[in-house]
Amino acid sequence: MKRAFFSNFLLLLGVNLLVKVVYIFGIDRSVQNTVGTEVYGRYFTLLSLAMLLQIIADFGLAYYNSHKVAGHPPLVSKYFPNLLLLKLFLAGGYLLSLIGLGFALGYAPQDLPLLSLLAVNQVLVSFLLFLRSTLAALGDYRKDSLLSAFDKFLLVLFGGFLLFGPFRANFQIIWFVLAQTLSLLLALATVWLALRPHLPDLQWRFRKSFVALMLKRSTPYAMTVLLMVLYTRSDVIMLERLLPKGATEAGIYAGGYRLLDAANMLGFLFAGLLLPMFSGMLGKREDIRPLFDLALRLIFVIAASVGITVFFFQVEVVKLLYVASTPYWGTVLGWLMLTFIITSLSYIYGPLITAGDMISRLNRYYAYSILLNVALNLLLIFRFGAAGAAFATFLTQGFVLLIQARLCQKRWPGLLRSSQFVQMTLFALLAALSATAFHRWHSLPWPAAFALALGLETLLAFAIQLLSLPELWKMLLAKTEDS
Repeated sequence: MKRAFFSNFLLLLGVNLLVKVVYIFGIDRSVQNTVGTEVYGRYFTLLSLAMLLQIIADFGLAYYNSHKVAGHPPLVSKYFPNLLLLKLFLAGGYLLSLIGLGFALGYAPQDLPLLSLLAVNQVLVSFLLFLRSTLAALGDYRKDSLLSAFDKFLLVLFGGFLLFGPFRANFQIIWFVLAQTLSLLLALATVWLALRPHLPDLQWRFRKSFVALMLKRSTPYAMTVLLMVLYTRSDVIMLERLLPKGATEAGIYAGGYRLLDAANMLGFLFAGLLLPMFSGMLGKREDIRPLFDLALRLIFVIAASVGITVFFFQVEVVKLLYVASTPYWGTVLGWLMLTFIITSLSYIYGPLITAGDMISRLNRYYAYSILLNVALNLLLIFRFGAAGAAFATFLTQGFVLLIQARLCQKRWPGLLRSSQFVQMTLFALLAALSATAFHRWHSLPWPAAFALALGLETLLAFAIQLLSLPELWKMLLAKTEDS
């Protein structure tokens, strides 16, 4: 299973580096630079609002489906048609709820068309994730990996034409959202064609009793997603609604969050692979520790190297990316990239908690995290603006990680060994020293210093044996074993 994980992780990473990085920094960043900080800030706030209620459209069904089908693949013929029909009904409730919330929060009538279109896109995203969760749960990790970035590939093509083609002078933010809609529709059709051969003859009969049972069983998963979105997306809404120049502050926060979002792509890929793998292994009563150990070490080295290095080069990075940037933008980015280190580890613990059916226990702490996040934002954003919101995010994510680690350590004693914790702490300190030294090397162009810092940090990971070159090389050469 370690080989299966590593092989598909490399494929996922390659596909997403090629496509999603180009999208985030080539298309999405260019949209912000083209329309301006305030307009993009308003769009980013509306997007966060749409994501806030997306759980109504999904209700945790993608997580529940992935977990249950991965453990018992024959269940797909029973679960898939009923869950898909259920999602159609939930989508209607989501659209109505979101428009109602938009009115309740006092958004102007001219904002509602954009909000409605963003809501439609979130419904499409929900269906796309559901189909991909089924594909991965049935063990077709490779095909799921290849299709993971297909919607973004299409958006690069459509968005690139709008941004850099003959329409650039008149570009509007709603064009970008319409390009997302078209990309998602085409991606949905493609994933369905890839999934259909894996499905037996489906009976499209809507059984109320079964659907009611699914809603009841998926409620803990729905609450998890809702609570996670609340404590990760409520800060930008508070910025935009509570501050006098809220849209601008939201735009600055979005500039930093873009890099966090790009970096979190790594954790999201890990989680997507690990959830069905952990579920399958626990269903077979296999030891999950070797897989957990490899995933934790691998993601920590990458996340700590990137997060710490960007923190020290924060001003240079925002100056490179954004035409309107100031050192203040760098402060926001710095705290968000340190948050990336924490969230990356949560992407390892989270799938294990889900696979181990401990979601209900975790949800109580997620609720506490929302209260903590709101309190921190109210305390910090009026004085520090977007930087205060970024620091609040850092503290909240740290609290969540501690709870996740504690729950897993109690369920699986020895999951994180003390020697491994010492290695990880030592590596973080060495990475900080490396980034500091290269940042102060003023005679060296900063991109070269940045790259050398990352290179040295990688070597340090092997030097202190946090990573093992023979282990990785063996898995790289080995064929993916059946799991």
